[in-house]
Amino acid sequence: MTQPLNSKPKQLLAIGYVWPEPNSSAAGKHMLSLLKLFKTAGYQICFASPAMQTEHKIDLTQLGMDEVSIELNNSSFDEFIRALNPQVVLFDRFMMEEQFSWRVAKNCPNALRILDTEDLHCLRDARHKAHKQSRELTEQDLKSDMAMREIAAIYRCDLTLVISEYEMSILQEQFKVPSEILHYCPFILDIKKLTPSAKSFNQRQHFVSIGNFRHAPNWDAVLYLKQSIWPLIRKQIPSAELHIYGAYPPPKATDLHNPKTGFYVDGWAEDAFTVLEQSKVCIAPLRFGAGLKGKLADAMWTGTPSVTTSVGSQGMNDSGKWPGAIADTPQQIADNAVALYQDAELWQSASEYGYEVLAARFDANIIEPQLLARVEDCLAHLSQHRLMNFTGMMLQHHSHKSTQYMSQWIEAKNAHPK
Repeated sequence: MTQPLNSKPKQLLAIGYVWPEPNSSAAGKHMLSLLKLFKTAGYQICFASPAMQTEHKIDLTQLGMDEVSIELNNSSFDEFIRALNPQVVLFDRFMMEEQFSWRVAKNCPNALRILDTEDLHCLRDARHKAHKQSRELTEQDLKSDMAMREIAAIYRCDLTLVISEYEMSILQEQFKVPSEILHYCPFILDIKKLTPSAKSFNQRQHFVSIGNFRHAPNWDAVLYLKQSIWPLIRKQIPSAELHIYGAYPPPKATDLHNPKTGFYVDGWAEDAFTVLEQSKVCIAPLRFGAGLKGKLADAMWTGTPSVTTSVGSQGMNDSGKWPGAIADTPQQIADNAVALYQDAELWQSASEYGYEVLAARFDANIIEPQLLARVEDCLAHLSQHRLMNFTGMMLQHHSHKSTQYMSQWIEAKNAHPK
């Protein structure tokens, strides 16, 4: 989909909590998919962030997109967005909506405001809290202060992108968010490029686990593997090796590296697909978290069976069947991982099923037109769309006043330090 000849391209401004790192996290890869989608549809893209640039960030300028550093609590953003005058503003995570949405509404009131949740932060936070206290998740955990902030941000936006069907149901059933302001947008994969891996069962070796170490669920999974799961696997396969990859490994992670026990902390992987395709089984024992797991989609893409938990598999395949195994105790995880590692027929069946899951759930040819059509419909009927979301109008009126005054107070304080 492209712009008609002689028409001025629409402008999309994405405001990121961090700069996209598609090789470090699923969130970075998903954001890049969204930016590419809108660029292909004829939009001019500007990505702005108040975050420090990192060593693994992608250079968006190489893709024909603009990059701009912006400041928190600074009216320079008002001048910037007035000059840019975007038709669409995409907030990456609710924290960016809190910081900048009132300025967008003030300076570009007719811009469509879209929130990309990445995952439900309130769900991830609630599960983390329950896990630390070794108990089941409660409604009180879920309906926390963070939930109030996140759900308010969802209401204030014209449209919110939700990556998981499970989270769509939580938003509508637990928080009563109307479907009119939600849009299901999972991973966007070019299924036409999906081909069975050339690496067979006998050409692969070792177990693998992968994930950004700055993401709390991933670090917990590494400790879980080290303390509870890996010893059970080594007991059954004494020569086995587990290779753990991920961006930004801290010293506490590299300290776990122990070749004598087959436990390797290898750190940053230049190409996750290569690492996964050379491995026989992926293990992702996630005990809390939210959203979809990029590492598991990548494993399916490379034909690598995986063993994960109920939390890890959530939103990726609701039939109960999995391209590998779903298990929730150390012994079950270990036994299933060993079975896949040793049984070529079981391994092959799981490998093939992974391709079916990807094609059924994450096909760009289906997801992209649906999202673009939804955005265009909102743009065409924006006034009416907002009138139907009175709760959002009310929240914007009240909460943005307080946010605005706090931001202006901070800016004035920074301008006149004692």
